[in-house]
Amino acid sequence: MADPISYGQAVVLGLLQGASELFPISSLGHSVILPQLLGWDIKQNDDFFIVFLVATHLATAIVLFCFFLSDWMKILRGLGRSLRDRDLGDDPYARLGWLLVVGTIPAGLLGLLLEHALRDLFASAQSAAFFLMLNGVMLYGAERLRRRAPVVDSSEDAVASDVRIGETVTWRNACAIGAAQALALIPGFSRSGATMGGGLLVGLSNEDAARFAFLLATPIIGAAAILKLPDLLGSAGNGVRGPALVGALCSAFTAYLSVRFLMRFFETNRLTPFAIYCVLAGAAASVWLATT
Repeated sequence: MADPISYGQAVVLGLLQGASELFPISSLGHSVILPQLLGWDIKQNDDFFIVFLVATHLATAIVLFCFFLSDWMKILRGLGRSLRDRDLGDDPYARLGWLLVVGTIPAGLLGLLLEHALRDLFASAQSAAFFLMLNGVMLYGAERLRRRAPVVDSSEDAVASDVRIGETVTWRNACAIGAAQALALIPGFSRSGATMGGGLLVGLSNEDAARFAFLLATPIIGAAAILKLPDLLGSAGNGVRGPALVGALCSAFTAYLSVRFLMRFFETNRLTPFAIYCVLAGAAASVWLATT
């Protein structure tokens, strides 16, 4: 019996997942649209495909954690100090850590409550293409509104960036940005795009918004993958573990290249190119799917 996902398909989907999860272009949307464009018998609600995505998401989360390892060590130590002293004081990493906790809670709750309903409701490639266009509009709108908001100068200093994030983002901002990640449950909307857009609207620079987005995404993506890891290790993973491992390695490779590229890209650039891509790609996919 043939594997539900071939090794060739696993390579393509893994490379796509690692890049599109971090680029603000919707990994889920691309994972729904591409198999349909290529004529593959893979749908986003197929049990074997969900199990496959568990492996690729876990790989992406591990890469993000390792890339920002020094930040995470400072954040975790800051959280520990705040719990010990029962006070944030002037500790920027304690504040940043609790901002990430505040942002993670609404994203996690909304994910648990709405994931299946939204994915079942918008499971078609055609709807994913439509929402991909809306994702582009969202990114462009965030950039346009940002021009009238206070903008913080970018810096190559990671410590200064983390301090600026902690000083700029309020507890309410963190909660709202975290909740905005629920848009990513709809194929076509981007988790990183929603977070970066939210960061711009509260006054972060593009670079700081990207850093906050990747830090906030790490526990969300990792926890979601770990919760479903028993499916990969259990009977649901039969026939897909080999391709899932290959897909995870490919996803880790492109995730590393993507986060490294994007942190440099956003030092001097904006979300606008990704907004244009999403609108054009979504429109082209919509037309193609409607005519085939």
